[in-house]
Amino acid sequence: MPASLREKLKELRKKKGYSLDELARLSGASKSYLWELENREERKPSAEKLVEIARVLDTTTDYLVDDKASFDDNQVKEAFFRKFNKLDDDTKGRVMDMIETWSRKK
Repeated sequence: MPASLREKLKELRKKKGYSLDELARLSGASKSYLWELENREERKPSAEKLVEIARVLDTTTDYLVDDKASFDDNQVKEAFFRKFNKLDDDTKGRVMDMIETWSRKK
């Protein structure tokens, strides 16, 4: 697994099938800013932009900035719950109903 921020960004972006233009549009960062993050070793992102980039890439900021971090089950859960918490109450209820139905199927 890649260790640096730039390697992780590039890998996650490509896994999602996003071009730099698309990631820029979705995250609110400029294409040139993202290019610098992916291609310059010493570039340090702002916290606000990193949060949005992580959100779009379904990961965590911890994973992106920690050279020793691996994307494990905890990061997957954190990314899921971040998305879940942004849902409206009706949609959250439907998701909870689906989970309840699935948990009874044993």
